[in-house]
Amino acid sequence: MAANTRNLRTPSERAWTAALWGVSCLVFFFLLAPILAIVPLSFSSGQFLTYPIPGFSLRWYADFFTSEKWIGGLVNSLIVGVSATVFATALGTLASLGLVRARFRGKGLIMGILMSPMIVPLVITAVGFYFFFAPLGMTASFTGLIVAHTALAAPFVVVTVTATLQGFDMNLARASASLGAGPATTFFKVILPLIAPGVASGALFAFATSFDEVVVVLFVAGPGQRTLPREMFSGIRENISPTITAVATILILFSVVLLLALELLRRRNARMRGLA
Repeated sequence: MAANTRNLRTPSERAWTAALWGVSCLVFFFLLAPILAIVPLSFSSGQFLTYPIPGFSLRWYADFFTSEKWIGGLVNSLIVGVSATVFATALGTLASLGLVRARFRGKGLIMGILMSPMIVPLVITAVGFYFFFAPLGMTASFTGLIVAHTALAAPFVVVTVTATLQGFDMNLARASASLGAGPATTFFKVILPLIAPGVASGALFAFATSFDEVVVVLFVAGPGQRTLPREMFSGIRENISPTITAVATILILFSVVLLLALELLRRRNARMRGLA
């Protein structure tokens, strides 16, 4: 069928299709080239970030895994990222359920407020967090940083879970309630298993948002909460070390794994919707 469709195309249509593919590949290469250029530099044996590479070595990866500064930043990022993901996933899922099921005035306004961290420039949000947390003594603490990252990550959970709930049949929840199940039982036994791919996708987005965030960290965190992105930012500003390229390569691989996980969850969600 596809071969017949190609045969029906005119020469001009084929030329436009080829041109579109060519331009798309060039744009794709333009976007990926700066990222891919970092990877070979992480295996350089030289002291400076230069091409051509004088030789190949794993010394910068060894420096990362043996450096107390870098490992400390990684641990802090994991602590903040995992904590913010747990809170953002719980709050975002509950907010999505309330917004989808309830009918009331001002629903659009509330949704806009929930989405505001995704729209407002991050530096303005960071300044707001600082002036709000400073009188409460929450700056230079993991508590303040986790709360701030939860607020930044929750909108991603709301978006993904709300999109998943659009295809959920609420009659299943009503049937569960008619059989005597309470709200908590209905949620954990009926709703959550069906929307789990959307919740997991939102959690992955939330973790990626928190793990990669640096602007709020610069305003809210103290010396004891230096995360991995902040260590990279400080290293680029103060002393450019090839170790940064090794860290960047690890983060690139981590991002690829997250994208693959999101794609698997998307396909699973599509299959579940097809079965429904």
